Amino acid sequence: MRKSGSGSSSTSFFSEDSDLWNNYSLMADNRLHLQHGPIDIIAHVDAPKEVRERLYSGAQKRFCTVLDELVAEMVLLKQPCSLSQPEPRGNIAKKMCFAVSDSGIFVTPMAAVAGAVADEILEAMLFEAKNPDPCLEEIQRMYVNNGGDIAFWLNAGESFSIGVVDNPGIPELNARVSLAYESPVRGIATSGWRGRSLSLGIADAVTVLAGSAATADVAATLIANEVNVDYPGIIKRPASEVKDDSDLGMLPVTVDVPALPAAQISEALKRGAQTAGNFIRSGKIAAAYLSLQKQTLVVENNLKEEPDE
Repeated sequence: MRKSGSGSSSTSFFSEDSDLWNNYSLMADNRLHLQHGPIDIIAHVDAPKEVRERLYSGAQKRFCTVLDELVAEMVLLKQPCSLSQPEPRGNIAKKMCFAVSDSGIFVTPMAAVAGAVADEILEAMLFEAKNPDPCLEEIQRMYVNNGGDIAFWLNAGESFSIGVVDNPGIPELNARVSLAYESPVRGIATSGWRGRSLSLGIADAVTVLAGSAATADVAATLIANEVNVDYPGIIKRPASEVKDDSDLGMLPVTVDVPALPAAQISEALKRGAQTAGNFIRSGKIAAAYLSLQKQTLVVENNLKEEPDE
């Protein structure tokens, strides 16, 4: 066993012939850490050790090619989908394009990249669990967390719980959601101007529950874009100035938001909630949790908007 960092160790089930071998590690709590370039994944399989290691091996093998596949199609993925464009070749690129295919507003497949990668790695583990010696009945649950965008699988009778954080800059748990096997939700994503990705809006965070992580990723991005209001002191800059080669080009993205009056916060959240409601009506998502400066708004699949007092 070779050490690869504090609190983690690389074990024998990893592929020794991979150039990326050192980017895989088994954490002290039996979670798998996969990292390559900007992709940073934590995965876990709740199952006996031999099953867990088998599925981790499948995840590792699939992960080896992910970044190269995305880079090969990056020109296509940074453009809005259109009928005149060639079809994407890779599975992840196909997931990304499908997730944005009927959005109706400006969005590129890159809005789905983190969620699509999470979905793909989860599928790789599911494939390993089904072939050639099926072991699904030995697994309670498993998940892939790609920088906060999560794809998960549940066996009958199991559930998956997540914590919701209103402000990524303040590591405080503000809400908890438990998702049962019967729920159609299998993907979770969060977006906002304080997160890793750029945002056109001013939401601290928008968390979305959907059938896949890729779908949740796109919806969270677009809902967060609509959490917006005109107010002095909100600073926006062209996306390409904030991040080199951004797929958003010269669109203005938020870089600073001052303390806002309650009325402006409420108005911005309501604008985002309208977009969330549209996604719910179309069947794309199950729920959205919007937060801005300690005010929250929950939009659920009954289209009831619930401000958090």
